[in-house]
Amino acid sequence: MKVSLAGLELANPIIAASGTFGYGIEFEEILSLESIGGFVTKGISLEPIAGNAAPRLIQTASGMLNAIGLQNVGVEEFIARKLPPLRRYPRANVIVNVFGYTVGEYIAVIERLNQAEGIAAYELNVSCPNVHAGGMAFGAEPAELEYLVSRASNASTRPLIVKLSPNVTSIAHMARIAARAGANALSVSNTFLAMAIDAETRKPRLANITGGLSGPAIKPITLRMVYETAQAVDIPIIGMGGIITPADAVEYLLAGATAVQVGTASFADPCAVERLAKGLESWCRSHGVARVSSLTKALEIPRD
Repeated sequence: MKVSLAGLELANPIIAASGTFGYGIEFEEILSLESIGGFVTKGISLEPIAGNAAPRLIQTASGMLNAIGLQNVGVEEFIARKLPPLRRYPRANVIVNVFGYTVGEYIAVIERLNQAEGIAAYELNVSCPNVHAGGMAFGAEPAELEYLVSRASNASTRPLIVKLSPNVTSIAHMARIAARAGANALSVSNTFLAMAIDAETRKPRLANITGGLSGPAIKPITLRMVYETAQAVDIPIIGMGGIITPADAVEYLLAGATAVQVGTASFADPCAVERLAKGLESWCRSHGVARVSSLTKALEIPRD
């Protein structure tokens, strides 16, 4: 069940996604943090952020819409209080999601995290609005993405995973840019910009009006994006979007992913990642798959 990802050895390909697994330590009493491939913390910024006003999370048909607003305790509080308890689990891969509203903020967070122990890798959230570029997300503009990833790669002392935005014309093009700029792996992808309206009140259902759509509804789209990304770059890919069953994870591996992240499923079942890790092993055994890594890019395309 072991897989290698950007220099990291994962016990299995199942990783808990950022924003759905707290800071990791909150789950220690209900599952084994060392039984999964790893987990990604909530996004960590230079200063604490309170997040958006409620309501900021609602259920949708086959999915979930959230506008949490990147609420987090800030890098100093994370290092002082959230990270130390995680060192009780030395075999757990702690991946810290990093974001900022300027390139300087990203770099400052990374440089501060470089000084802390117990971190396996960084995941760069490039879906944040760049306040120096009129609010456009870093991941939506090729030149901005290349500059940010290049600076972050030079600053990082750990593997750098770039979490791409799906709200672009070509995910393959952005993947090539991130890889060229120094990304060691790619997460494909973040949530889709969406909204919901209450027909009775005639008001948006989210206080923020728009939010990010995740869950089974987006799986066919993100599966296609993982496939396209795998054709475009040679670095490892982490696929995500609507993974509920072991077979869902297998589909992403076949499309080209080395590992997968599980997010929305954890809201319905807090033990989803551990259940899927065990389920994937059972799936491999029942299908005669000796090594789960052999499934990556094993999609069979009919040829005439």
